[in-house]
Amino acid sequence: MASPAKAMVAAAAMLLLLSTATVAQHNYGDALHKSILFFEGQRSGRLPPDQRVRWRRDSALNDGATAGVRPMTSPSPLPLPCYALVVGLSKTWCCAQVDLTGGYYDAGDNVKFGFPMAFTTTLMSWGLIDFGKNFGSHGGEARAAVRWATDYLMKATATPNTVYVQVGDAFRDHSCWERPEDMDTPRTVYKVDPQHPGSDVAAETAAALAAGSIVFREADPAYSKRLLDRAISVFEFADKYRGAYSSSLYSAVCPCYCDYDGYQDELLWGAAWLHKASRQRVYRDYIKKNEVALGASDSINEFGWDNKHAGINILISKEVLMGKDSFFKSFQVNADNFICTLLPGISNHPQIEYSPGGLLFKVGNSNMQHVTSLSFLLLAYANYASHANVRVPCGGSSASPVVLRRVAKRQVDYILGDNPLRMSYMVGYGERFPRRIHHRGSSLPSVSAHPARIGCKAGTAYYGSSAPNPNLLVGAVVGGPSNTSDNFPDARAVFQQSEPTTYINAPLLGLLAYFSAHPNLPQSDGTD
Repeated sequence: MASPAKAMVAAAAMLLLLSTATVAQHNYGDALHKSILFFEGQRSGRLPPDQRVRWRRDSALNDGATAGVRPMTSPSPLPLPCYALVVGLSKTWCCAQVDLTGGYYDAGDNVKFGFPMAFTTTLMSWGLIDFGKNFGSHGGEARAAVRWATDYLMKATATPNTVYVQVGDAFRDHSCWERPEDMDTPRTVYKVDPQHPGSDVAAETAAALAAGSIVFREADPAYSKRLLDRAISVFEFADKYRGAYSSSLYSAVCPCYCDYDGYQDELLWGAAWLHKASRQRVYRDYIKKNEVALGASDSINEFGWDNKHAGINILISKEVLMGKDSFFKSFQVNADNFICTLLPGISNHPQIEYSPGGLLFKVGNSNMQHVTSLSFLLLAYANYASHANVRVPCGGSSASPVVLRRVAKRQVDYILGDNPLRMSYMVGYGERFPRRIHHRGSSLPSVSAHPARIGCKAGTAYYGSSAPNPNLLVGAVVGGPSNTSDNFPDARAVFQQSEPTTYINAPLLGLLAYFSAHPNLPQSDGTD
Protein backbone atom coordinates (compact mmCIF):
# COMPACT_ATOMS: atom_id res chain seq x y z
CA MET A 1 0.00 0.00 0.00
CA ALA A 2 1.26 3.46 -0.86
CA SER A 3 2.28 5.73 2.02
CA PRO A 4 0.29 8.91 2.74
CA ALA A 5 3.30 10.93 1.52
CA LYS A 6 3.35 9.10 -1.79
CA ALA A 7 -0.38 9.55 -2.18
CA MET A 8 0.01 13.29 -1.59
CA VAL A 9 2.81 13.50 -4.20
CA ALA A 10 0.67 11.60 -6.69
CA ALA A 11 -2.28 13.90 -6.10
CA ALA A 12 -0.07 16.98 -6.45
CA ALA A 13 1.38 15.74 -9.74
CA MET A 14 -2.07 15.09 -11.13
CA LEU A 15 -3.33 18.49 -10.07
CA LEU A 16 -0.31 20.18 -11.66
CA LEU A 17 -0.96 18.50 -14.98
CA LEU A 18 -4.69 19.06 -14.97
CA SER A 19 -4.47 22.66 -13.77
CA THR A 20 -2.80 23.61 -17.06
CA ALA A 21 -5.67 22.10 -18.98
CA THR A 22 -7.62 24.88 -20.62
CA VAL A 23 -6.17 28.07 -22.03
CA ALA A 24 -9.17 28.83 -24.20
CA GLN A 25 -12.59 27.26 -24.66
CA HIS A 26 -12.53 25.05 -27.73
CA ASN A 27 -15.25 24.55 -30.28
CA TYR A 28 -15.41 20.78 -29.99
CA GLY A 29 -18.36 20.57 -32.36
CA ASP A 30 -16.38 22.31 -35.09
CA ALA A 31 -13.40 20.02 -34.44
CA LEU A 32 -15.72 17.00 -34.63
CA HIS A 33 -17.11 18.11 -37.99
CA LYS A 34 -13.59 18.61 -39.33
CA SER A 35 -12.40 15.25 -38.00
CA ILE A 36 -15.19 13.53 -39.91
CA LEU A 37 -14.45 15.60 -43.01
CA PHE A 38 -10.89 14.24 -42.96
CA PHE A 39 -12.21 10.81 -43.90
CA GLU A 40 -13.67 12.21 -47.12
CA GLY A 41 -10.16 13.29 -48.04
CA GLN A 42 -8.98 9.69 -47.54
CA ARG A 43 -11.63 8.10 -49.74
CA SER A 44 -10.63 5.73 -52.50
CA GLY A 45 -12.86 4.79 -55.42
CA ARG A 46 -15.64 6.69 -57.15
CA LEU A 47 -16.57 9.70 -55.06
CA PRO A 48 -20.26 10.44 -54.42
CA PRO A 49 -22.06 13.59 -55.59
CA ASP A 50 -22.11 14.96 -52.02
CA GLN A 51 -18.32 14.76 -51.64
CA ARG A 52 -17.26 17.88 -49.74
CA VAL A 53 -13.47 17.67 -50.10
CA ARG A 54 -13.60 19.03 -53.62
CA TRP A 55 -9.90 18.91 -54.48
CA ARG A 56 -10.09 15.12 -54.46
CA ARG A 57 -11.25 13.13 -57.52
CA ASP A 58 -12.07 9.50 -58.32
CA SER A 59 -9.15 7.11 -57.89
CA ALA A 60 -8.28 3.40 -58.00
CA LEU A 61 -11.40 2.52 -59.96
CA ASN A 62 -10.01 -0.85 -61.04
CA ASP A 63 -8.91 -2.11 -57.65
CA GLY A 64 -9.37 -5.87 -57.57
CA ALA A 65 -9.17 -6.31 -61.32
CA THR A 66 -6.30 -5.98 -63.75
CA ALA A 67 -7.93 -6.86 -67.06
CA GLY A 68 -11.40 -7.72 -65.82
CA VAL A 69 -10.80 -11.50 -65.92
CA ARG A 70 -8.08 -13.83 -64.82
CA PRO A 71 -7.27 -17.22 -66.35
CA MET A 72 -7.34 -20.25 -64.08
CA THR A 73 -6.87 -23.95 -64.67
CA SER A 74 -9.56 -26.20 -63.23
CA PRO A 75 -10.56 -23.98 -60.27
CA SER A 76 -12.10 -25.99 -57.48
CA PRO A 77 -14.12 -24.77 -55.86
CA LEU A 78 -14.97 -21.88 -58.16
CA PRO A 79 -14.22 -18.83 -55.97
CA LEU A 80 -15.84 -16.20 -58.17
CA PRO A 81 -18.17 -16.02 -61.19
CA CYS A 82 -16.34 -18.06 -63.84
CA TYR A 83 -16.86 -19.30 -67.38
CA ALA A 84 -15.01 -21.83 -69.50
CA LEU A 85 -13.14 -20.69 -72.60
CA VAL A 86 -12.58 -23.71 -74.88
CA VAL A 87 -9.97 -23.51 -77.63
CA GLY A 88 -9.48 -26.79 -79.47
CA LEU A 89 -8.96 -29.47 -76.87
CA SER A 90 -7.89 -27.10 -74.12
CA LYS A 91 -10.15 -25.46 -71.59
CA THR A 92 -9.31 -22.29 -69.66
CA TRP A 93 -11.43 -20.96 -66.86
CA CYS A 94 -11.82 -17.20 -66.79
CA CYS A 95 -12.95 -15.79 -63.47
CA ALA A 96 -14.09 -12.25 -62.79
CA GLN A 97 -11.94 -10.45 -60.26
CA VAL A 98 -13.39 -9.24 -57.00
CA ASP A 99 -14.52 -5.62 -56.76
CA LEU A 100 -12.23 -3.92 -54.26
CA THR A 101 -13.00 -0.31 -55.10
CA GLY A 102 -13.76 2.08 -52.27
CA GLY A 103 -12.46 2.10 -48.73
CA TYR A 104 -9.85 4.43 -47.28
CA TYR A 105 -6.19 5.16 -47.86
CA ASP A 106 -4.72 4.72 -44.41
CA ALA A 107 -2.42 7.73 -44.30
CA GLY A 108 -0.40 9.88 -46.70
CA ASP A 109 0.17 7.16 -49.28
CA ASN A 110 -2.08 5.41 -51.80
CA VAL A 111 -2.20 1.86 -50.44
CA LYS A 112 -5.30 0.35 -48.88
CA PHE A 113 -4.18 -1.62 -45.83
CA GLY A 114 -7.00 -3.77 -44.47
CA PHE A 115 -5.70 -4.23 -40.94
CA PRO A 116 -5.62 -0.55 -39.89
CA MET A 117 -8.74 0.17 -41.98
CA ALA A 118 -10.70 -2.43 -40.02
CA PHE A 119 -9.44 -1.05 -36.71
CA THR A 120 -10.36 2.46 -37.83
CA THR A 121 -13.88 1.22 -38.57
CA THR A 122 -14.22 -0.47 -35.19
CA LEU A 123 -13.13 2.66 -33.31
CA MET A 124 -15.36 5.03 -35.29
CA SER A 125 -18.25 2.68 -34.57
CA TRP A 126 -17.41 2.40 -30.87
CA GLY A 127 -17.53 6.17 -30.60
CA LEU A 128 -20.99 6.25 -32.16
CA ILE A 129 -22.20 3.37 -30.00
CA ASP A 130 -21.11 4.91 -26.70
CA PHE A 131 -21.54 8.60 -27.48
CA GLY A 132 -24.06 8.60 -30.33
CA LYS A 133 -26.40 11.10 -28.69
CA ASN A 134 -23.52 13.54 -28.26
CA PHE A 135 -22.85 13.63 -32.02
CA GLY A 136 -26.00 15.69 -32.51
CA SER A 137 -26.26 17.00 -36.07
CA HIS A 138 -22.97 15.30 -36.95
CA GLY A 139 -24.34 11.80 -36.44
CA GLY A 140 -25.36 11.35 -40.05
CA GLU A 141 -21.97 12.29 -41.47
CA ALA A 142 -20.24 10.09 -38.91
CA ARG A 143 -22.35 7.10 -39.92
CA ALA A 144 -21.56 7.85 -43.56
CA ALA A 145 -17.86 7.69 -42.71
CA VAL A 146 -18.37 4.29 -41.09
CA ARG A 147 -20.42 3.04 -44.02
CA TRP A 148 -17.75 3.99 -46.55
CA ALA A 149 -15.52 1.56 -44.68
CA THR A 150 -18.04 -1.21 -43.99
CA ASP A 151 -19.16 -1.22 -47.63
CA TYR A 152 -15.56 -1.90 -48.59
CA LEU A 153 -15.06 -4.54 -45.91
CA MET A 154 -18.17 -6.34 -47.18
CA LYS A 155 -16.55 -6.48 -50.63
CA ALA A 156 -13.27 -7.67 -49.13
CA THR A 157 -15.04 -10.57 -47.39
CA ALA A 158 -17.50 -11.53 -50.14
CA THR A 159 -15.63 -14.75 -50.98
CA PRO A 160 -16.12 -17.41 -48.26
CA ASN A 161 -13.02 -18.24 -46.20
CA THR A 162 -11.13 -15.36 -47.79
CA VAL A 163 -10.35 -11.82 -46.71
CA TYR A 164 -8.71 -9.43 -49.14
CA VAL A 165 -6.38 -7.52 -46.86
CA GLN A 166 -4.40 -5.12 -49.02
CA VAL A 167 -4.54 -3.39 -52.38
CA GLY A 168 -1.32 -1.90 -53.65
CA ASP A 169 2.37 -2.70 -53.58
CA ALA A 170 3.59 -0.70 -50.58
CA PHE A 171 7.24 -0.63 -51.67
CA ARG A 172 6.47 0.58 -55.19
CA ASP A 173 3.91 3.06 -53.90
CA HIS A 174 6.28 4.51 -51.31
CA SER A 175 8.93 5.06 -53.96
CA CYS A 176 6.61 7.51 -55.72
CA TRP A 177 5.14 10.84 -54.73
CA GLU A 178 1.99 11.11 -56.80
CA ARG A 179 -1.68 11.89 -56.41
CA PRO A 180 -4.07 8.97 -55.96
CA GLU A 181 -5.82 10.17 -59.10
CA ASP A 182 -2.58 9.64 -61.07
CA MET A 183 -1.07 6.58 -59.44
CA ASP A 184 0.27 3.96 -61.80
CA THR A 185 2.06 1.70 -59.36
CA PRO A 186 0.88 -1.94 -59.20
CA ARG A 187 -2.48 -2.40 -57.48
CA THR A 188 -1.52 -5.86 -56.35
CA VAL A 189 -4.20 -7.64 -54.31
CA TYR A 190 -3.24 -9.64 -51.23
CA LYS A 191 -5.52 -12.04 -49.38
CA VAL A 192 -5.63 -14.49 -46.51
CA ASP A 193 -7.33 -17.87 -46.90
CA PRO A 194 -7.13 -21.36 -45.35
CA GLN A 195 -3.71 -21.98 -46.94
CA HIS A 196 -2.45 -18.53 -45.95
CA PRO A 197 -4.12 -17.72 -42.62
CA GLY A 198 -4.49 -14.30 -41.10
CA SER A 199 -6.49 -14.60 -37.89
CA ASP A 200 -5.43 -11.10 -36.80
CA VAL A 201 -6.70 -9.15 -39.78
CA ALA A 202 -9.72 -11.43 -40.25
CA ALA A 203 -10.81 -11.16 -36.61
CA GLU A 204 -10.33 -7.38 -36.65
CA THR A 205 -12.46 -7.27 -39.79
CA ALA A 206 -15.11 -9.31 -38.01
CA ALA A 207 -14.96 -6.85 -35.10
CA ALA A 208 -15.40 -3.92 -37.48
CA LEU A 209 -18.42 -5.49 -39.18
CA ALA A 210 -19.98 -6.43 -35.84
CA ALA A 211 -19.46 -2.94 -34.43
CA GLY A 212 -20.83 -1.45 -37.64
CA SER A 213 -23.93 -3.62 -37.33
CA ILE A 214 -24.70 -1.95 -34.00
CA VAL A 215 -24.24 1.51 -35.53
CA PHE A 216 -26.81 0.77 -38.24
CA ARG A 217 -29.21 -1.31 -36.14
CA GLU A 218 -31.82 1.46 -36.06
CA ALA A 219 -30.86 3.53 -39.10
CA ASP A 220 -30.77 0.59 -41.53
CA PRO A 221 -31.83 -2.74 -39.97
CA ALA A 222 -31.40 -4.78 -43.17
CA TYR A 223 -27.84 -3.51 -43.68
CA SER A 224 -27.12 -4.09 -40.00
CA LYS A 225 -28.16 -7.74 -40.32
CA ARG A 226 -25.95 -8.25 -43.36
CA LEU A 227 -23.00 -6.81 -41.49
CA LEU A 228 -23.57 -9.06 -38.48
CA ASP A 229 -24.08 -12.18 -40.58
CA ARG A 230 -20.84 -11.48 -42.42
CA ALA A 231 -19.02 -10.75 -39.15
CA ILE A 232 -20.04 -14.16 -37.81
CA SER A 233 -18.75 -16.02 -40.87
CA VAL A 234 -15.50 -14.03 -41.02
CA PHE A 235 -14.83 -14.71 -37.34
CA GLU A 236 -15.42 -18.43 -37.86
CA PHE A 237 -12.80 -18.34 -40.61
CA ALA A 238 -10.35 -16.41 -38.42
CA ASP A 239 -10.72 -18.85 -35.54
CA LYS A 240 -10.66 -22.04 -37.62
CA TYR A 241 -7.57 -21.22 -39.67
CA ARG A 242 -5.23 -19.70 -37.11
CA GLY A 243 -2.08 -17.81 -37.92
CA ALA A 244 -0.66 -14.30 -38.26
CA TYR A 245 -1.12 -12.58 -41.58
CA SER A 246 2.38 -11.16 -41.43
CA SER A 247 3.66 -14.74 -41.53
CA SER A 248 1.57 -15.52 -44.61
CA LEU A 249 2.19 -12.18 -46.36
CA TYR A 250 5.41 -10.94 -44.76
CA SER A 251 6.97 -9.33 -47.82
CA ALA A 252 3.76 -7.42 -48.60
CA VAL A 253 2.55 -6.19 -45.22
CA CYS A 254 5.84 -5.74 -43.35
CA PRO A 255 7.25 -3.49 -42.10
CA CYS A 256 4.26 -1.14 -42.58
CA TYR A 257 1.61 -3.15 -40.75
CA CYS A 258 3.30 -6.24 -39.39
CA ASP A 259 1.45 -7.96 -36.59
CA TYR A 260 4.06 -7.70 -33.86
CA ASP A 261 1.77 -8.77 -31.01
CA GLY A 262 0.29 -11.97 -32.41
CA TYR A 263 -3.22 -12.81 -33.53
CA GLN A 264 -4.56 -14.00 -30.18
CA ASP A 265 -5.73 -10.56 -29.02
CA GLU A 266 -7.72 -10.04 -32.21
CA LEU A 267 -9.59 -13.32 -31.67
CA LEU A 268 -10.71 -12.17 -28.21
CA TRP A 269 -11.46 -8.68 -29.57
CA GLY A 270 -13.56 -10.10 -32.41
CA ALA A 271 -15.44 -12.38 -30.03
CA ALA A 272 -16.09 -9.46 -27.68
CA TRP A 273 -17.64 -7.39 -30.44
CA LEU A 274 -19.69 -10.33 -31.72
CA HIS A 275 -20.97 -10.91 -28.20
CA LYS A 276 -21.93 -7.25 -27.94
CA ALA A 277 -23.59 -7.22 -31.35
CA SER A 278 -25.36 -10.59 -31.30
CA ARG A 279 -25.80 -11.31 -27.57
CA GLN A 280 -25.22 -14.97 -28.42
CA ARG A 281 -23.98 -17.03 -25.49
CA VAL A 282 -21.45 -18.84 -27.69
CA TYR A 283 -19.25 -15.72 -27.79
CA ARG A 284 -19.56 -15.16 -24.04
CA ASP A 285 -18.38 -18.72 -23.47
CA TYR A 286 -15.62 -18.35 -26.05
CA ILE A 287 -14.21 -15.29 -24.28
CA LYS A 288 -14.17 -16.92 -20.85
CA LYS A 289 -12.82 -20.22 -22.16
CA ASN A 290 -9.98 -18.50 -24.02
CA GLU A 291 -9.26 -15.69 -21.55
CA VAL A 292 -5.97 -17.23 -20.42
CA ALA A 293 -5.06 -19.14 -23.58
CA LEU A 294 -5.38 -16.02 -25.74
CA GLY A 295 -3.71 -13.73 -23.19
CA ALA A 296 -6.41 -11.30 -22.10
CA SER A 297 -4.06 -9.73 -19.55
CA ASP A 298 -0.96 -9.63 -21.77
CA SER A 299 0.55 -6.32 -22.94
CA ILE A 300 -2.26 -4.46 -21.23
CA ASN A 301 -0.41 -1.14 -21.52
CA GLU A 302 -1.17 -0.66 -25.22
CA PHE A 303 -4.10 -0.18 -27.54
CA GLY A 304 -3.96 0.38 -31.28
CA TRP A 305 -4.29 -1.30 -34.65
CA ASP A 306 -1.79 -4.00 -33.60
CA ASN A 307 -2.51 -4.54 -29.92
CA LYS A 308 -6.10 -4.83 -28.67
CA HIS A 309 -5.51 -6.06 -25.10
CA ALA A 310 -6.45 -2.86 -23.29
CA GLY A 311 -9.50 -2.38 -25.50
CA ILE A 312 -10.66 -5.94 -24.88
CA ASN A 313 -10.65 -5.46 -21.13
CA ILE A 314 -12.33 -2.04 -21.23
CA LEU A 315 -15.04 -3.24 -23.63
CA ILE A 316 -15.84 -6.41 -21.69
CA SER A 317 -15.72 -4.59 -18.34
CA LYS A 318 -18.79 -2.64 -19.37
CA GLU A 319 -20.77 -5.85 -18.91
CA VAL A 320 -19.64 -6.00 -15.27
CA LEU A 321 -19.97 -2.31 -14.45
CA MET A 322 -23.41 -2.08 -16.03
CA GLY A 323 -24.51 -5.01 -13.86
CA LYS A 324 -25.10 -7.32 -16.81
CA ASP A 325 -22.49 -10.03 -16.27
CA SER A 326 -20.23 -10.59 -13.25
CA PHE A 327 -18.85 -13.59 -15.17
CA PHE A 328 -16.23 -11.19 -16.59
CA LYS A 329 -15.00 -9.73 -13.28
CA SER A 330 -11.36 -10.57 -14.10
CA PHE A 331 -11.54 -8.27 -17.12
CA GLN A 332 -12.59 -5.38 -14.88
CA VAL A 333 -9.57 -6.01 -12.66
CA ASN A 334 -7.33 -5.87 -15.76
CA ALA A 335 -9.08 -2.70 -16.92
CA ASP A 336 -8.66 -1.00 -13.54
CA ASN A 337 -4.94 -1.78 -13.54
CA PHE A 338 -4.57 -0.47 -17.09
CA ILE A 339 -6.41 2.77 -16.36
CA CYS A 340 -4.13 3.44 -13.40
CA THR A 341 -1.07 3.25 -15.67
CA LEU A 342 -2.40 6.22 -17.62
CA LEU A 343 -3.01 8.58 -14.74
CA PRO A 344 -0.33 11.23 -14.19
CA GLY A 345 1.03 11.15 -10.68
CA ILE A 346 -0.16 7.57 -10.22
CA SER A 347 1.33 5.76 -13.18
CA ASN A 348 4.84 4.42 -12.87
CA HIS A 349 4.69 2.38 -16.04
CA PRO A 350 8.01 2.62 -17.92
CA GLN A 351 6.35 2.92 -21.33
CA ILE A 352 4.03 5.80 -20.50
CA GLU A 353 5.23 9.34 -19.82
CA TYR A 354 3.86 12.86 -19.93
CA SER A 355 5.70 15.72 -21.60
CA PRO A 356 6.29 19.01 -19.76
CA GLY A 357 3.36 20.41 -21.75
CA GLY A 358 1.06 17.60 -20.64
CA LEU A 359 1.05 15.26 -23.67
CA LEU A 360 0.78 11.54 -23.03
CA PHE A 361 3.81 10.00 -24.67
CA LYS A 362 4.81 6.46 -25.67
CA VAL A 363 8.05 5.54 -27.41
CA GLY A 364 7.58 4.96 -31.14
CA ASN A 365 6.32 6.68 -34.27
CA SER A 366 3.15 8.70 -34.66
CA ASN A 367 2.54 9.38 -30.98
CA MET A 368 -0.92 10.88 -31.52
CA GLN A 369 -2.28 7.43 -32.33
CA HIS A 370 -1.57 6.51 -28.71
CA VAL A 371 -2.92 9.80 -27.42
CA THR A 372 -6.30 9.48 -29.11
CA SER A 373 -6.83 5.75 -28.61
CA LEU A 374 -5.81 5.70 -24.96
CA SER A 375 -7.80 8.87 -24.24
CA PHE A 376 -10.84 7.23 -25.78
CA LEU A 377 -10.48 4.26 -23.44
CA LEU A 378 -10.19 6.64 -20.48
CA LEU A 379 -13.40 8.37 -21.47
CA ALA A 380 -15.30 5.17 -22.19
CA TYR A 381 -14.24 3.63 -18.88
CA ALA A 382 -15.13 6.82 -17.01
CA ASN A 383 -18.67 6.54 -18.33
CA TYR A 384 -18.95 2.87 -17.36
CA ALA A 385 -17.58 3.58 -13.86
CA SER A 386 -19.85 6.60 -13.47
CA HIS A 387 -22.89 4.50 -14.31
CA ALA A 388 -21.83 1.98 -11.67
CA ASN A 389 -21.00 4.78 -9.19
CA VAL A 390 -17.53 3.37 -8.54
CA ARG A 391 -13.99 4.70 -8.41
CA VAL A 392 -10.98 3.07 -10.03
CA PRO A 393 -8.70 1.54 -7.37
CA CYS A 394 -5.02 2.38 -7.92
CA GLY A 395 -2.96 0.81 -5.19
CA GLY A 396 -3.23 2.99 -2.11
CA SER A 397 -5.33 5.60 -3.90
CA SER A 398 -8.22 5.72 -6.32
CA ALA A 399 -9.51 7.86 -9.16
CA SER A 400 -13.04 9.03 -9.84
CA PRO A 401 -14.69 9.07 -13.26
CA VAL A 402 -14.25 12.87 -13.23
CA VAL A 403 -10.48 12.48 -13.05
CA LEU A 404 -10.48 10.05 -15.99
CA ARG A 405 -12.54 12.46 -18.06
CA ARG A 406 -10.30 15.38 -17.21
CA VAL A 407 -7.16 13.46 -18.20
CA ALA A 408 -8.80 12.53 -21.52
CA LYS A 409 -9.97 16.11 -22.08
CA ARG A 410 -6.48 17.42 -21.35
CA GLN A 411 -5.18 15.34 -24.26
CA VAL A 412 -7.89 16.56 -26.61
CA ASP A 413 -7.19 20.16 -25.63
CA TYR A 414 -3.47 19.62 -26.24
CA ILE A 415 -4.26 18.43 -29.77
CA LEU A 416 -6.46 21.46 -30.37
CA GLY A 417 -3.84 23.99 -29.28
CA ASP A 418 -3.39 24.03 -25.50
CA ASN A 419 0.30 23.17 -25.68
CA PRO A 420 3.64 24.99 -25.41
CA LEU A 421 3.67 25.81 -29.15
CA ARG A 422 0.09 27.14 -29.03
CA MET A 423 -0.44 25.08 -32.16
CA SER A 424 -3.35 22.89 -33.17
CA TYR A 425 -2.31 19.48 -34.49
CA MET A 426 -5.54 19.28 -36.46
CA VAL A 427 -5.29 20.75 -39.96
CA GLY A 428 -7.76 23.58 -40.43
CA TYR A 429 -8.57 24.03 -36.74
CA GLY A 430 -7.41 27.22 -35.04
CA GLU A 431 -5.13 29.92 -36.38
CA ARG A 432 -1.94 27.86 -36.33
CA PHE A 433 -1.76 24.26 -37.51
CA PRO A 434 0.54 21.98 -39.59
CA ARG A 435 0.94 23.27 -43.15
CA ARG A 436 3.39 20.73 -44.60
CA ILE A 437 1.84 17.40 -43.74
CA HIS A 438 3.27 14.19 -45.16
CA HIS A 439 0.41 13.47 -47.56
CA ARG A 440 0.63 13.02 -51.31
CA GLY A 441 -2.79 14.36 -52.29
CA SER A 442 -2.54 17.36 -49.99
CA SER A 443 0.99 18.35 -51.03
CA LEU A 444 0.57 18.07 -54.81
CA PRO A 445 -1.53 20.44 -56.93
CA SER A 446 -5.11 19.24 -57.26
CA VAL A 447 -6.42 17.86 -60.54
CA SER A 448 -8.50 21.00 -61.04
CA ALA A 449 -5.42 23.23 -60.53
CA HIS A 450 -3.08 20.99 -62.56
CA PRO A 451 -5.09 18.76 -64.93
CA ALA A 452 -1.99 17.19 -66.51
CA ARG A 453 -0.69 14.02 -64.93
CA ILE A 454 2.10 14.32 -62.37
CA GLY A 455 4.20 11.18 -62.63
CA CYS A 456 5.86 9.03 -60.00
CA LYS A 457 9.14 10.93 -59.78
CA ALA A 458 7.78 14.27 -60.97
CA GLY A 459 6.20 14.71 -57.56
CA THR A 460 9.57 14.66 -55.81
CA ALA A 461 9.98 18.41 -56.26
CA TYR A 462 6.75 19.00 -54.36
CA TYR A 463 7.80 16.57 -51.63
CA GLY A 464 11.06 18.42 -51.09
CA SER A 465 9.53 21.89 -51.24
CA SER A 466 9.35 24.03 -48.11
CA ALA A 467 6.12 25.62 -49.36
CA PRO A 468 2.87 24.87 -47.52
CA ASN A 469 0.66 22.17 -48.98
CA PRO A 470 -1.69 23.62 -51.62
CA ASN A 471 -4.67 21.53 -50.50
CA LEU A 472 -5.85 21.59 -46.89
CA LEU A 473 -6.75 18.13 -45.65
CA VAL A 474 -9.15 19.63 -43.15
CA GLY A 475 -9.51 17.65 -39.93
CA ALA A 476 -6.36 15.57 -40.34
CA VAL A 477 -4.49 15.05 -37.07
CA VAL A 478 -0.78 14.45 -37.55
CA GLY A 479 1.60 12.28 -35.56
CA GLY A 480 2.67 15.23 -33.43
CA PRO A 481 5.65 15.58 -31.09
CA SER A 482 7.82 12.46 -31.15
CA ASN A 483 9.50 12.95 -27.79
CA THR A 484 8.81 14.54 -24.45
CA SER A 485 10.13 17.95 -25.52
CA ASP A 486 6.80 19.06 -27.05
CA ASN A 487 8.63 20.07 -30.26
CA PHE A 488 7.16 19.78 -33.74
CA PRO A 489 9.07 20.58 -36.97
CA ASP A 490 6.14 20.87 -39.44
CA ALA A 491 8.29 19.21 -42.09
CA ARG A 492 6.89 16.95 -44.79
CA ALA A 493 9.91 14.65 -44.71
CA VAL A 494 9.54 13.89 -41.00
CA PHE A 495 6.67 11.50 -41.57
CA GLN A 496 6.74 10.17 -38.02
CA GLN A 497 5.45 13.55 -36.86
CA SER A 498 3.77 15.09 -39.89
CA GLU A 499 1.74 12.21 -41.36
CA PRO A 500 -1.96 11.87 -40.54
CA THR A 501 -3.64 8.47 -40.29
CA THR A 502 -7.22 7.26 -40.14
CA TYR A 503 -6.57 5.49 -36.85
CA ILE A 504 -5.46 8.73 -35.19
CA ASN A 505 -8.76 10.37 -36.09
CA ALA A 506 -11.08 7.39 -35.52
CA PRO A 507 -11.10 7.40 -31.68
CA LEU A 508 -11.09 11.19 -31.67
CA LEU A 509 -14.64 11.27 -33.05
CA GLY A 510 -16.16 9.89 -29.86
CA LEU A 511 -13.99 12.12 -27.70
CA LEU A 512 -14.96 15.29 -29.54
CA ALA A 513 -18.62 14.32 -29.59
CA TYR A 514 -18.63 13.88 -25.81
CA PHE A 515 -16.78 17.11 -25.06
CA SER A 516 -18.95 19.07 -27.50
CA ALA A 517 -21.87 18.11 -25.25
CA HIS A 518 -19.88 18.44 -21.99
CA PRO A 519 -17.32 21.21 -22.56
CA ASN A 520 -17.01 22.19 -18.89
CA LEU A 521 -16.02 19.39 -16.55
CA PRO A 522 -16.08 19.84 -12.76
CA GLN A 523 -12.71 20.18 -11.08
CA SER A 524 -13.53 17.13 -8.96
CA ASP A 525 -16.41 15.06 -7.66
CA GLY A 526 -15.79 16.38 -4.17
CA THR A 527 -13.71 13.41 -3.04
CA ASP A 528 -10.51 13.84 -5.09
